[in-house]
Amino acid sequence: MRPSLICSAVLALVACSAADARFPRGFLFGTAVAGFQVEMGCPSTPRAQCEDPASDWYQFITDPALLADQSLHLNGDAPSSGPGFYQLYAQDLDLAANQLHSNALRLSFEWSRIFPSSTVGIEGFEALSAAANPQAVAYYHSVLRAIRARGMRPLVTLNHYTLPGWIHDAAGCHADLSSCKRRGWVDRETTVNEIAKYAGFAAREFGGEVDLWATLNEPFTGIALAGYILPNDQRTNPPGVTLRFNEAKIAILAMMEAHNRMADAVHANDLIDADGTGRPARVGLVYNVQPPEPRDPGNPRDVQSAKDLGYLMNEVFLNGALRGDVDAALDGHTVHRDDLAHRTDFFGLNYYVRAKAAAASEPLFPNDAPKLTFDPSTLELIGDAAGLTDALQIARGYGLPIFITETGIGDESDTGAAAAWIGETLSRTRAAISQGVPVEGWFFWTLMDNYEWNHGMSYKFGLYAVDKGDPAKTRRPREKAIAAFAAVAQSRLAPSR
Repeated sequence: MRPSLICSAVLALVACSAADARFPRGFLFGTAVAGFQVEMGCPSTPRAQCEDPASDWYQFITDPALLADQSLHLNGDAPSSGPGFYQLYAQDLDLAANQLHSNALRLSFEWSRIFPSSTVGIEGFEALSAAANPQAVAYYHSVLRAIRARGMRPLVTLNHYTLPGWIHDAAGCHADLSSCKRRGWVDRETTVNEIAKYAGFAAREFGGEVDLWATLNEPFTGIALAGYILPNDQRTNPPGVTLRFNEAKIAILAMMEAHNRMADAVHANDLIDADGTGRPARVGLVYNVQPPEPRDPGNPRDVQSAKDLGYLMNEVFLNGALRGDVDAALDGHTVHRDDLAHRTDFFGLNYYVRAKAAAASEPLFPNDAPKLTFDPSTLELIGDAAGLTDALQIARGYGLPIFITETGIGDESDTGAAAAWIGETLSRTRAAISQGVPVEGWFFWTLMDNYEWNHGMSYKFGLYAVDKGDPAKTRRPREKAIAAFAAVAQSRLAPSR
């Protein structure tokens, strides 16, 4: 179908205007998926092969005591309700390449699939290769080859939230974080060492197929905030404990260190230029940016609380992980560490919401988090595509090339909301590029409906719908969203104007 007909089929003057604005040659345009969220739920592949019981998240959503704990807001969907990408990936990649006209796919490896047993004490590539699960290694090679065979480039995230169970006991640490024996990020030295080891192994094993690597996905909001400070009905993450500020600070520092150690390991081990760009590996961090604003711009206290919100949500982790300026106490005072600076090649920007803050009547946790001057109970998170402009400016401040690694909106009934989101965010991306913001790619979340963490299959972000009750896990197109996406994708290689 011609782009003009596609545009007339969607409500989408906004999508058409995005299609008419050309992106630079080489711009990556695709969708994003994550291993835990899409791999399980295969129609016919044996459950033992398709499912991954070795991760903390698998335990988190299957442990009876955790499922009964209302503070965790788990909806109870079994892993088998997932969309079964492990078996159906060739079909899904055909959709991405042939119907969506993508030239890239962001995906993640599951550390617990590759190393279901502990790697503590195992050193060197050959020893790690002997310890790795050969089925998992073969599976990821097959997926990567299939991506490249369809003319797409893979961007691989090494850690999209999940940790192996041998390094994190989700149930035990939720019950008693002080005495559990496998504390994940709180066992800072062990987890940083082992995840760097895993990253180096993956870079050497898969470097001939991958040049774009991301280390961690949304370390602050997805793990520190949702796992240790304020798990809530929107997001929880193992271990799902509340107001454990000391452990949160340890985890934040551990993830800063992990990002840089992983980046070093990837650069040292991926020596093959798979894409012919002259660089064998580029390594980035994926971060969820939430542009802040005051509830009442005329109220100085609201203005200050918005600044503090922006500092905690956006700056604390990024300043430490990318610049080496570490605020270990979350109080605004930093110490510089050279080993945490200048190891990152790109900024992976996730954008969904902007945040509106109002001042708390009094400091809530003055000793544990002095910058927490806003009232979390009145915090508004607003899904607004226009906020991408501000998010890009925040990312631009770190002086790195930018990939928009996730953006999207749920639109289960294909009302046109997702089509409009695609059009608006792409228009704003193109406008930012024209103003000198170095954006090199845009990835929509997500290709098909997937297992949205504590919400299971109840949240619907996919360009293709998947019914968890369908044994075949049939992909059904959301036509308006797909038309908006494809209209831009088909024109992506036209010269920039």
